[in-house]
Amino acid sequence: MSDSTPVAGDTSSQKLESPWHAAYPVPKHANPPSIPRTELLQWFRDGQKPGVDFLIVDLRRMDHEGGTIHGSINLPAQSLYPAIPTLYAVLAAAKIARIVWYCGSSRGRGNRAAGWFGDYIEDQGDKVMKSFALEAGINGWAHAGEDYVKLMDGYQEAAWKK
Repeated sequence: MSDSTPVAGDTSSQKLESPWHAAYPVPKHANPPSIPRTELLQWFRDGQKPGVDFLIVDLRRMDHEGGTIHGSINLPAQSLYPAIPTLYAVLAAAKIARIVWYCGSSRGRGNRAAGWFGDYIEDQGDKVMKSFALEAGINGWAHAGEDYVKLMDGYQEAAWKK
């Protein structure tokens, strides 16, 4: 057996890949502001409109299934960081001051996106715009009951029973 033949269980010859977000800086704020789903639900009940009064961003890419919160846009987290200046400019011009980010749980991509965008807002000296991660993400939303499910576009019940 030659020295270059891999041995079962030996990972020393395998290249370890860095996570996608390693190419970008760590957010300055490790725990960005979050918003409970009850508060976001109340915005809808108060007649506030996504894309007008606030923006909701679904950060899922390959796991974008089972539905999305009404009015949210899909911007996969992997493509977000370079787009932050443009997204900020569009939101500032539209006078949209509240941005809610979510992924499956909002503990990874959601928090990271809220942190990066919050950092950018702070760097601009903007005291009005706010960046939030949705607590418990889309999983929490989809499992919170009928009031939440009614506010999902493309809801597929089977996807949430896995």
